[in-house]
Amino acid sequence: MSIYLWSGHAVAYISGENLHGWNGRHIGWFVNGVFYNRLGHRVGSIGSKCPYALYATPAKYAKYTKYAKYARCAVYVRPGLSSGYSQEPFEEFLRSGAVGLV
Repeated sequence: MSIYLWSGHAVAYISGENLHGWNGRHIGWFVNGVFYNRLGHRVGSIGSKCPYALYATPAKYAKYTKYAKYARCAVYVRPGLSSGYSQEPFEEFLRSGAVGLV
């Protein structure tokens, strides 16, 4: 499953429970609808798993053509997963796996 930013750029994909950036780096895990960073802290979640009230979904941009995926880097050992949230913004977390985005 590919993950896109609202701008339409593909930045990451899910392989099993592992979350890889489009650049091939292992950036975290996706477990039961929750995204975790490499330290095991929650960074984001799908809407049905979010513990907070959500705003209405904004209109999405058209999806850009995907870059070719880079070879996957080694997967980190999964730490104990925390119920606390990371201070890192979700979009910044996803952009760490992007190719060609600033």
